[in-house]
Amino acid sequence: MSFKLESSKDFKKPPGPVCLIIMDGVGIGAEEQYNAWYCAKTPFLDALRSGKTPKGNTVLNAVVDASGRSVGLPEDSDMGNSEVGHNAFGAGRIYSQGAKLVNESMDSKSFKTGETWKWLLENCRDGKEGTLHLLGLWSDGNVHSHVKHAYALLDAALEEGCQHIRFHILLDGRDVSETSALDYVEPLEKHLVSLREKGIDVQVASGGGRMVTTMDRYEADWRIVQRGWLSHVLADTETIRTFSSASEAIQTFRKEENGIIDQFLPPFIIVDGKGSPVGRMKDGDSVILFNFRGDRAIEISTCFDATEGTFHHFDRGLMPKVRFAGMMQYDGESKIPKHYIVSPPNIERTLGEYLVHNECRRLSISETQKFGHVTYFFNGNRANKFNEELELYVEIPSSREREYTRPWMKAAEITDSALAAIDEFKPDFVVLNYANGDMVGHTGVYHAAVIAMEAVDVSLSRLVNGIIGRNGIAIVSADHGNCETMAEVDKKTGKPVKGNSPEGWKALTSHTTTPVPVMITGYGIDKYEIDESVTWGDAKRKKAGIVNVTATCVNLLGFEKPKEWLPGLLKPKSL
Repeated sequence: MSFKLESSKDFKKPPGPVCLIIMDGVGIGAEEQYNAWYCAKTPFLDALRSGKTPKGNTVLNAVVDASGRSVGLPEDSDMGNSEVGHNAFGAGRIYSQGAKLVNESMDSKSFKTGETWKWLLENCRDGKEGTLHLLGLWSDGNVHSHVKHAYALLDAALEEGCQHIRFHILLDGRDVSETSALDYVEPLEKHLVSLREKGIDVQVASGGGRMVTTMDRYEADWRIVQRGWLSHVLADTETIRTFSSASEAIQTFRKEENGIIDQFLPPFIIVDGKGSPVGRMKDGDSVILFNFRGDRAIEISTCFDATEGTFHHFDRGLMPKVRFAGMMQYDGESKIPKHYIVSPPNIERTLGEYLVHNECRRLSISETQKFGHVTYFFNGNRANKFNEELELYVEIPSSREREYTRPWMKAAEITDSALAAIDEFKPDFVVLNYANGDMVGHTGVYHAAVIAMEAVDVSLSRLVNGIIGRNGIAIVSADHGNCETMAEVDKKTGKPVKGNSPEGWKALTSHTTTPVPVMITGYGIDKYEIDESVTWGDAKRKKAGIVNVTATCVNLLGFEKPKEWLPGLLKPKSL
């Protein structure tokens, strides 16, 4: 099938660039006190939503889905996330995503017939002394992982005769309630006690909060991964604190630091009555990383897979000879990891690939925390460029400090660099991400989220006006919701659940299922209007999705969409 795009009869390319601006984690929520966007002073965004920029330019507005089945997740109740959101923006059609693919594999038990599963268990059954280690995010957030998948792996391993099993649990508080760790850990510990009573050697061996242990991404801070390595693999009790159980660790940390939330709990190691670690990895063991999402799984996978002399991020110490596999292959291009249990989605013929085959220049830009989203995920889980000459990727280094202490993040620097790159590189298409709404929203700190949205608004004003001044078109949207719902809300009353935040409510740190905005303004937009008939494919909901933005970008570049993509959001204005 050719990558040649046909010229459009209805759309004309502007003299300047078409720019897709993604406000990460900014949905359209209830106009309530817990909505950081609603309560922030955002005059520019307010103007865009009203249909006119402050300078009088027309703005076309739509509200679209960004969660559930509209982005390839199993159920409509599933929150959207940055990975599937950027996949959707880049793919132009809906692919079944990791959560859905793993659900299907676990439910059918088809993974048990795979060569990887058989290979992993060779050292852990039939009387052999190898231990099976299950490592991953311990919650049902269904963004990076789901506990039901780990329980399914446990059951399957027991059916195969495994006698020695260890859990290495990363605490969430980000995709689920901020202090819900014990809601997931205590049932696990209780279940493992019942298995030990049956003679199975199974225990929790280590853990830690996900934002300080193991789950770094985009090489922002390898110290996070190193803490995980010292805890899960080496069980270095001289460096990492020890406890008799995961519950004890969680409760102790909470007593020692008032107000600490799960994602920031320090790493810990579980030891026996003699003070010896119960789950140090050793030669002949097998390890499964049961996270299905790739961005925060790649670095720890690299630690296991990289051969001696090729790994330089930290000293791995005396490396045990283990068999390692991921739930999925997190980077198909780099083959990370080498072994995996469930095949990932094969996303092909993306916007990025079509652009280079049609001689269009592209700029991707964000700060470190979301750089992989405007490159790797936007490209259909491909890390490298399609064409070195036609693509420019710009990464603005993120701060290593917690986002609520610097809620403006790097929005200003991204804006400065984007406008400079537009002038120098002269791209036809730009994809840009402002991380503030999502990264600050995840902290649960309401006043910081308000500041984050105000910082985005200031930068958007400069960027969009700069694009219009360069005869371009700006498409402002979001990949999923987050900061518009900063409190857990009682479903019956619609009011915030009471809690310990300074505002008096229980902070919500997870994504949401709210729809997101699409605001389009710039050169020649007066000639078009929103096509209200466009949907993402669900006749009942009758709403478009972020997946329809892809074809919108191609149309505004002067092309007809590829046949395999869903339609765009615009049509020529009726006379």
